[in-house]
Amino acid sequence: MQIRVGIVGGTGYTGVELLRLLARHPGARVTAITSRAEAGMRVDALFPNLRGHCELSFSEPDPAALAATCDVVFFATPHGVAMDLAPQLLAAGVKVIDLGADFRLRDPATFARWYGMEHRALDWLEKAVYGLPETRRAAIREAQLIANPGCYPTATQLGFLPLLEAGLLDPHSLIADTKSGASGAGRAAKLPNLLCEAGDSFSAYAVSGHRHQPEIEQELSCWAGGEVRVTFVPHLTPMIRGIHATLYGRLTRDIDAADLQVLYEARYREEPFVDVLPPGSHPATRSVRGANVCRIAVHQPRPGQVVVLSVIDNLVKGASGQAVQNMNLLFGLPEAMGLEDVALMP
Repeated sequence: MQIRVGIVGGTGYTGVELLRLLARHPGARVTAITSRAEAGMRVDALFPNLRGHCELSFSEPDPAALAATCDVVFFATPHGVAMDLAPQLLAAGVKVIDLGADFRLRDPATFARWYGMEHRALDWLEKAVYGLPETRRAAIREAQLIANPGCYPTATQLGFLPLLEAGLLDPHSLIADTKSGASGAGRAAKLPNLLCEAGDSFSAYAVSGHRHQPEIEQELSCWAGGEVRVTFVPHLTPMIRGIHATLYGRLTRDIDAADLQVLYEARYREEPFVDVLPPGSHPATRSVRGANVCRIAVHQPRPGQVVVLSVIDNLVKGASGQAVQNMNLLFGLPEAMGLEDVALMP
């Protein structure tokens, strides 16, 4: 028996990435995909790469119809959509995985500050499980509502996590210098993301405050055992896919580079989607393109300092691939099912 899957908001990059991954998933089949703007259009007319893999047409997002035909529904929608529609599905016993931000921040006041709206599903906000499998695998298996992490937070958390768990980082010294491909801004046409604007250029944005910062600090604080503060600076790079996070911190005690390497290798030895590279490595975003994997390298330029390099594909491990990973856990499937694709090179 296959899991019946619905996708709300299937016309964006995370939506089509879900369709690509699920097309070859042996334990799931997509039974519904919604879009108000494209209702009635065949999916493969909008996304020709899915010809022969998806025979569905987009439909209006109807919670009753989704509840009748789906075991799990992914929300690949802007913030504010899932909090209004998901409670109806959850009340009907359907599992929900939200790729947006509606259920990531546990404090509704923090959500209102960063997203400019009051939270409208507070009961479910309290029940939501943050879906980073490397930290909450057991809770994910028992959940009904999963808040899929953001792309920058995924790369940043996986990079800092072993050091914070071991109490080796000054929690107020952390710097996350991050770069993203243009697909991270979504499929809607925006002037800064046009080829003539973004090509042959490199720029920072949201330096005074980015919505992913409170998510990063919330989760890292859980594993540090106290408040963590991160200087978070995102950049737009002239590429389509990829996140590269260069992470800096001050160590709280003497530890050499070899022991740092051992720490990372031990923490992630059993993790199917985190690859700790050999000493001296410099991971590139192209090494994870199209794959649900985070590659990490740890460096110590001088005593007392640590630099971690963390790369992911923002649409896969940073979004849709991680969402499928969470689905596998929710339904007791092998965690790597449907996610074994090798990264694309060149």
